Amino acid sequence: MRIIKNINENWLFTMATVSNTAALPADAEALSLPHTWNGTDGQDGGNDYKRQKCYYFKEIAKADLEGEESYLEFDAVNSSAEVFWNGASLMVHHGGYSRFRVKIPADKINETNILAVSADNTPNEEVYPQVADFTFYGGIYRSVKIVSVPSAHFDLEYYGAPGIMVTPEIKGNNADVAIEAFVKNADGASLTYKILDGETVVAEATTADTKATLTIENVHLWNGIKDPHLYTLVATLTKDGEELDSVSTRFGCRSFSVDPEKGFILNGEEYALRGVSRHQDYPNKGNALSYEDHKRDIELICELGVTTIRLAHYQHAQEFYDLCDE
Repeated sequence: MRIIKNINENWLFTMATVSNTAALPADAEALSLPHTWNGTDGQDGGNDYKRQKCYYFKEIAKADLEGEESYLEFDAVNSSAEVFWNGASLMVHHGGYSRFRVKIPADKINETNILAVSADNTPNEEVYPQVADFTFYGGIYRSVKIVSVPSAHFDLEYYGAPGIMVTPEIKGNNADVAIEAFVKNADGASLTYKILDGETVVAEATTADTKATLTIENVHLWNGIKDPHLYTLVATLTKDGEELDSVSTRFGCRSFSVDPEKGFILNGEEYALRGVSRHQDYPNKGNALSYEDHKRDIELICELGVTTIRLAHYQHAQEFYDLCDE
């Protein structure tokens, strides 16, 4: 089964030019993630904050890679990143706000390995925008994990996504839930889809098909802050009676429309949209927020009694979305 390890602790950081990514730098700062080098100069209003390429290093033991295949999962690196494993470049990723993963080559794993990551927030033609009313904080400012899986697994290289897509559609008192799974090396395997309402299974199917539609009868609608009811889809990949991999996602069932006279319509009723715009930065921290920072933000937003949040201007951390669900 899938094993996920957070590796935020014990990194080395340098702003110097690096020519050898296969060895730990001699003069580097020890730190833990999340981190940005613009926590102060990116907030002083001078628009002269450091925009350059910097490097992060970490030792990874072979024992930390427990599955048949292992991936490095970066929740965000701003703005462009290059990932090195024992000196070899594995990936270049452009875009500072989205999750991405890179497979660790099995034939390049030593007893002790050097992971190096360059983070570069200088302007380039690959990342948009380059001028805006917010700071482009450089760094590995969200979590990094090792995800180890069997060779048959839900796809970890499909756009940083969870490997499962859910699309509910209201039909009278019921909801048809279209499901699509993205899997790799899954010949001869079957997929079991379960929709749970709390601990109760309300719909279930087992199939070899990566697409299925399940029906929730007498569906409990998601109704904004008045009743933010969510279901959970659990998808499990099985072969010869053995569970190989499993993923899950939460979702709500609702209908919506916009009327020029009545405004926003949720589940057939008018729903007032009163909200705030949220950025992902804190004083002296920049965008390198902790879970507690995200939690404080959502608590303040809820205290205001808002019914909607505009997330400016990019994907925010998964922790914040999860807190919104709660």
